[in-house]
Amino acid sequence: MIKVAIIGAENVGKSTLMNALIGGRISEVENLPGTTKGIIRRRFGKLKIPKSMKNPLGGADEFVLIDTAGLFDPQREFRGKVLSEEKFREILNEILSSDIVIHMVDAQYGLHRGMEKLHHLLKMRHEKPIIVVINKIDLVPAERVEELRKIIKKRLEQDAIPLSLVTYKGFNDLLKALAYYAQYVR
Repeated sequence: MIKVAIIGAENVGKSTLMNALIGGRISEVENLPGTTKGIIRRRFGKLKIPKSMKNPLGGADEFVLIDTAGLFDPQREFRGKVLSEEKFREILNEILSSDIVIHMVDAQYGLHRGMEKLHHLLKMRHEKPIIVVINKIDLVPAERVEELRKIIKKRLEQDAIPLSLVTYKGFNDLLKALAYYAQYVR
């Protein structure tokens, strides 16, 4: 079983992504920050690989998705955590127990400094494989998406997958990235 934690600032689309991956409404989705208050775990089952894509896993591994509460306010760069220290530690421990992390960035607000620090902690100290996703690309011009990709490449030292959970543009790329990392954590 492979545990995948979905992390990001408030209202970045973590619950919407979890629902899309599962194919049903599991996590509550609202246009309000702080809808998810803690941790939601759901067994995803076998990764649903598109027919046009070769499955490197052979369909054998099962996934558990972990939807986490938003850790920071995306509109306030220097505001601290939006959760109590106890809740933040609980979520951090859940993230640390995961095998793969999906770090979501809101295309409208960009990369939050608090999330950047957490990303480096997970990547460098804990050696977590991290997939960076720029979500809500349908709400910003293409130039903004490219600008964010460059910023993320420079500050996080990795490529980001542009994603829209409205049009599903980039969704197959995310599935491919999950399948790629899953073969190394089995």
